[in-house]
Amino acid sequence: MLKIGDKLPEFEGINQDGETVRSSQFSGRKLVVFFYPQASTPTCTVEACNLSDHYFQLEEAGFQLLGISGDGVKKQKNFHSKFAFPYDLIADETHDIIEKFGVWKEKKTFGKTYMGIVRTTFIFDEKGICERVIEKVTSKTAAQQILEG
Repeated sequence: MLKIGDKLPEFEGINQDGETVRSSQFSGRKLVVFFYPQASTPTCTVEACNLSDHYFQLEEAGFQLLGISGDGVKKQKNFHSKFAFPYDLIADETHDIIEKFGVWKEKKTFGKTYMGIVRTTFIFDEKGICERVIEKVTSKTAAQQILEG
């Protein structure tokens, strides 16, 4: 998993509108990249909506936001449209970006072990250097966790 001091990996992905988004587009800006397991699931919805509800505060603090999951473009589009998120959601079905950040890991639920995305938020400075990694994301207060840093 990426850690404090690591450089923002170079990547490109497709957003909810089918447009290509590249990591290089965020050069010179503070960037929050949040990974969530699956669009439109209860906990992921709470997290994404919390970030949306506090988007103005995050923007005022200088942050750009980018959400990423392994869902396809259509599922990201539906999720994005339903809640009118003011930030892009990236469809990473190949897990290329997910693996570059190191958030594809073994998980355990109800005694069952499987591979999946570990909910994690990365905060990068204007030079693309990781300043913070939030591994214990609290969905209901995700924006506050970012702003507290």
